[in-house]
Amino acid sequence: MFDSFARYQPHLLGLLRIVAGLLFLAHGVVKLFGFPPGAEPGQQELLTLFGIGAIIELVGGTLIMLGLFTRPAAFIAAGEMAVAYWMFHAPASFFPVANGGDAAILYCFLFLYLVAAGPGAFSVEGSGGRRQSI
Repeated sequence: MFDSFARYQPHLLGLLRIVAGLLFLAHGVVKLFGFPPGAEPGQQELLTLFGIGAIIELVGGTLIMLGLFTRPAAFIAAGEMAVAYWMFHAPASFFPVANGGDAAILYCFLFLYLVAAGPGAFSVEGSGGRRQSI
């Protein structure tokens, strides 16, 4: 039954990439610009670990969302999430659900998957005149 969905794999991969990139970008916007107001952690100083992370999230999230330089952007984003987990979440507790690091782990492995799988459909990289039929 599920084999019939296999033909949609590139399209679903593209949607996964777009949504993950947009959410990652949103984290960078909060840290760089404090938007939306009241969102945690709020605006951060640029030359701090949070500020550098915000730049990676803003630029990396944009590139991932667009499907431009997807593999290198995803590799850097995965590294940032690994650092975020081990530096900020893991010291609080062994259990990700208790230390708040479950999203960092999920982002890390999602981005590692994009490094291996590439951008999928709907990407700037894949728009070189080729069309795929559904």
